Amino acid sequence: MNPLVRWFHQLGSPPTFDRFAARWTPWCYLAAIVLLGVGLWQALFVVPADYQQGDSFRILYIHVPSAWMSMFVFGLMAFYAAIALIWRIKLCEILAMACAPTGAAFTVITLATGSIWGKPMWGTWWDWDPRLTTELILLFLYLGVMGLYGAIDDRRNAARAAGLLAIVGVAILPVIRYSVVWWNSLHQGQTIRVFGESSMDDSMILPLVLMVIATKFWFAGSLLARARADNLRREAGKDWVAKLAATKGAAP
Repeated sequence: MNPLVRWFHQLGSPPTFDRFAARWTPWCYLAAIVLLGVGLWQALFVVPADYQQGDSFRILYIHVPSAWMSMFVFGLMAFYAAIALIWRIKLCEILAMACAPTGAAFTVITLATGSIWGKPMWGTWWDWDPRLTTELILLFLYLGVMGLYGAIDDRRNAARAAGLLAIVGVAILPVIRYSVVWWNSLHQGQTIRVFGESSMDDSMILPLVLMVIATKFWFAGSLLARARADNLRREAGKDWVAKLAATKGAAP
């Protein structure tokens, strides 16, 4: 068996995943904090003010990474849910459900910062703009996944039902992505392109890249921490969990 495939196979074991999550969660959070600190400092004190929006544009460095993460996390949740439904892999059920709270938090941040940014630019806190409306629908989908998972007592059946909702809901992602192209709206068009030339000045891009990477690390840490906690709850009563608890209790 290919070593990488074997490693992924072994990672599906609850004790192995617990050790992996315990080891890497702190490092993910540490990397996120460092990158967030550097990115925010650059965004607030190094990058020049925008020639049209002035200093109000600086909220972009929180709004845009959060918006990207709100969609990325939902897509990843649906991906894990699909694997769990097809191959009945319990760890993927756990990972899919662990995505939802963090993804919902990023979506709330996106909507809040968008409203704060929109007030001086549009003259209103909220408009039923296609981008804003579809992002709000995304939040409701996250809440639906979390609510459905919490409403069913059997954890595996709950994860499968909530995962199915995530898979169906993933259809909203391309609508969010292309809403500013398909419809005329108040929301500005795409200014940052991974492939091709961005309309942002080069001096403004580095802090954004740092913030995007930082949110990825923060999500990874949150995902591992939440999945580890859910994994331990599901495995409560197993010998390896009892040994782990005894080891922790004996530690000075």
